[in-house]
Amino acid sequence: MKPPVVPQHIQSAHIDCDKDQIAPYVIMPGDPLRAKYIAEKFLDDAQLVSRARNMFAYTGTYQGKRVSVMGSGMGMPSMSIYAFELFHFFGVEKIIRVGTCGGLIPELNVPDIILATESYNEGSFAYSYNGDPTHFAYPSKELNEKIQSVAKKNGKHIYLGTVMSTEQFGFYSDNEHVLARVPSGTNIIGEEMESFALFHIASSFQREAACLLTVVDSKYHDAFMSIEQREKSLDEMILLALEAIFL
Repeated sequence: MKPPVVPQHIQSAHIDCDKDQIAPYVIMPGDPLRAKYIAEKFLDDAQLVSRARNMFAYTGTYQGKRVSVMGSGMGMPSMSIYAFELFHFFGVEKIIRVGTCGGLIPELNVPDIILATESYNEGSFAYSYNGDPTHFAYPSKELNEKIQSVAKKNGKHIYLGTVMSTEQFGFYSDNEHVLARVPSGTNIIGEEMESFALFHIASSFQREAACLLTVVDSKYHDAFMSIEQREKSLDEMILLALEAIFL
């Protein structure tokens, strides 16, 4: 599986900085304001290196090691733009998505953390991208193992499982008919909107990608994180990603 061929004269259209201003390792929340929060709270010497379309990208250091933090926006189309440009134009080696999701099994509560072991999407994203008819996309096994190792060392329980990348926000659509068509034997534990695109694009470049998700609402429970909490209450997941990405 290969990425699409881009004409040589084409330059990055959505990230406005020099190649060396983006680090090889990227932490990627959906919300650009969460990227700002991560950079200001966790990075030393963080510099805003791109703000095109208000999709902020920062580069700094974490425990002396260089890392970038950049928003992806919401949904697979937006994620696909930024993930592709980071891999293709900026030579990024690893991306860890740090996002939010809805819980789809009773065991998950707010604010449990999921590490995605695969992502399912019913749509045609993979085929549109590079002619691949698949509906499953996979993270880097090695990167997932590193995340699990850090979680174990820190005594942090994380849930492993399949997530579904939807094309609508779960509460604003009826996903029951979509869940009913998930292939037999596939147990979806959470829904979000970006991981399938990230995994599929990373695999096409033979680069590493992973996805950590904090449960912010649930099909089975009434708890619901506010907008402010979603911006600023995900520190355990963020620290897990920052520590694992350098291993």
